Amino acid sequence: MLPPRLLLRLRRPMHLMELRILLLCLPTLLLATTLEPDQKSVLTDNDWKKLWMRGGISGDSKLDNSLDSSDSPMFEDSELMAHNTTVQLGGTAFLVCKVSGVDRVGNQISWIRRRDWHILSSGAQLYTNDERFAILHTPGSNMWTLQIKFVQRRDHGMYECQVSTPTGIISHFVNLQVVVPEAFILGSGELHVDMGSTINLVCIIEKSPTPPQYVYWQKNDRLINYYDARRDISIETTPGPRTQSRLIIREPQVTDSGNYTCSASNTEPASIYVFVSKGDNMAAISRRKTSSADRLAHIFRSMLAPCLLLNTVVVRRIFLT
Repeated sequence: MLPPRLLLRLRRPMHLMELRILLLCLPTLLLATTLEPDQKSVLTDNDWKKLWMRGGISGDSKLDNSLDSSDSPMFEDSELMAHNTTVQLGGTAFLVCKVSGVDRVGNQISWIRRRDWHILSSGAQLYTNDERFAILHTPGSNMWTLQIKFVQRRDHGMYECQVSTPTGIISHFVNLQVVVPEAFILGSGELHVDMGSTINLVCIIEKSPTPPQYVYWQKNDRLINYYDARRDISIETTPGPRTQSRLIIREPQVTDSGNYTCSASNTEPASIYVFVSKGDNMAAISRRKTSSADRLAHIFRSMLAPCLLLNTVVVRRIFLT
């Protein structure tokens, strides 16, 4: 047996080690005894993932039951999918990006044009010399809007709203579609009318999200609305998805002949040439056309009989030989 003094010396370190283990395990044991059997843990799985992404719990960190998704920037549910924004040529485009938690955590939002990877803005600071671009944002709100004035054809394409976070970059995309309205006049490129009848021209404006305020009619590059005060001229415009404008000239004269065009402020002009002739001249033209057709038919009939006779003779000689 070992001496009593030696046993006492061996037992003292064991008491100190047991005391250390007890002190380390005591908070856990106390917490376990205070929880009900069916009660969940204080931290959820998402909270543990957040703590893990933040580098773990430090020695002086405090457990907070208020951990939620608002601690990090995130796009709203309506912003998770790419959006299509349509604007007509010359209009103003508003590209909206809704993201929560940016102002509170100090992150910056950037707008990027994907066509050439040009960084247009970071926060409220613009990085382009194009004065048509602007950032619309109210402090404290979750909306960061990229505004483009006087939209041009080259502005179409994809734009990216980008947010830098501690765990990486999140993005929302907006596809800008630029629609170019078109104008055309019903009918062919020419219109023949008699003196004393009616000139009726119909202009259609389509592919315009917003109906044009005015449709301009011109004759030989002169505005009909202003230079002509004749009472026999009227213009009727019906706005809508396919705006229709009708130019009516009653009892036209030969001087009304010319090139007529219609256009809106955001369209290329469409044109038609109108010929106004006297009734006798139109009848003479019609008679000349009819007589020419009759002569051609007579020539064809006169040549048809000899050709048939010649073919018959040739065929007989072939079979007889």
